[in-house]
Amino acid sequence: MSEPHPHVPHLTTALSGPLQALESLFLDQQTSIETWFRQQWLSTPAPLYASVDLRNAGFKLAPVDTNLFPAGFNNLNPAFLPLCIQALQSAVEHNCPTTVRVLLLPEDHTRNLYYLESLATLQEILIKSGFETRIGSLRDDLIEPWETDLPGGRTIRLEPVRRHGKRLMLADFDPCLILLNNDLSAGRPGILEDLEQPIAPPLEAGWSQRRKTTHFMHYAQVAREFAELIDLDPWLIDPLFRGCGKINFKTREGEECLIENVEQLLSEIRERYRTHGIDREPFVMIKADAGTYGMAVMSARSVDDVAQLNRKQRNKMAASKGGQSVSEVLIQEGVYTFETWGDSAAPAEPVVYMMDHYVVGGFYRVHTERGPNENLNAPGMHFQPLAFEESCITPDRHLEPDASPNRFYAYGVVGRLALVAAARELAALRADKDKAA
Repeated sequence: MSEPHPHVPHLTTALSGPLQALESLFLDQQTSIETWFRQQWLSTPAPLYASVDLRNAGFKLAPVDTNLFPAGFNNLNPAFLPLCIQALQSAVEHNCPTTVRVLLLPEDHTRNLYYLESLATLQEILIKSGFETRIGSLRDDLIEPWETDLPGGRTIRLEPVRRHGKRLMLADFDPCLILLNNDLSAGRPGILEDLEQPIAPPLEAGWSQRRKTTHFMHYAQVAREFAELIDLDPWLIDPLFRGCGKINFKTREGEECLIENVEQLLSEIRERYRTHGIDREPFVMIKADAGTYGMAVMSARSVDDVAQLNRKQRNKMAASKGGQSVSEVLIQEGVYTFETWGDSAAPAEPVVYMMDHYVVGGFYRVHTERGPNENLNAPGMHFQPLAFEESCITPDRHLEPDASPNRFYAYGVVGRLALVAAARELAALRADKDKAA
């Protein structure tokens, strides 16, 4: 049995739990799996980039969130930089083959140094990929270029954008491609509408239009197709979910819908647990149906957890990023994480990063003050880069299933399944747009 890598969180079930069977199945079916993925990308091209939050319960490995405007590039293992460069070159070529200059449009988090470090890393990857890259800003109050020194020793410069006809540019920079790193939670800015330059990801991918329930509907179908390919129960890679619209946490309108769906989903999870012989208490995660940054998220083990929310808890659930009101929620099967980090055995969950259809690395989100059935994307979290020495698509079937390259391969497979779902989701949004035009 191989020794665990000193920088990889130890999975408490790795040596004896059923996950080894799942990982071994992926390894045994590697050729079929990779052929299937190639067919998916031919029919539905992958988004330019994405990150997927996974939860590893030992008996189940499933995605719980898919972000099409990922931050956190500064948390990736620097050893993966060459892979990032190669993948990003492929991604940009697929979106605009003649690209020479890229305008990177970020979030407005100019006070968030961690986000700015991520932005600087993404700019570095673009430049090393051979694209002249400048960073613009959609902030109305940015009149002159703004620079700041970052803790990592780099300097970042943001410049005000201006529109000329159907082109977006800087004062002395006319880009070929607009690369969005802004999830558009506050809506689609008019300055980005009807441009002749390609925008990636497309505006339809923003949270002003995208819904998590829609994404996981696509994912459930992808999981069924994949599970049939390798003779697997799709529940082992797919979180059950329900949607609930027209809810107001402050006035408690729509609370009956929420309680009913929580009760039904808990019952369904309990039945799956009985079927698979799992002696655990089911729980669900209730999330804003649009949005990110771990805001407007809560867990529930019973309907009482929902019915007895106090005013502070209801206010927390009533608004997501940027103060956007929450009126629709995703009720998702809670997936335990039994991966732990360090002597304190702090819960950890893998986050997988992809550019084009390639997995380019990831990190573990670790939280020392949260439990295995709680949201780890919360203040107090920290990150540990994936320390694997191998790419996720080059597993070694001669190693033990829990060896680092093979565990990363399992993460990469499930992460790419979520990417296929996102690709289909965006294709459907584009089709709707074309119908409306």
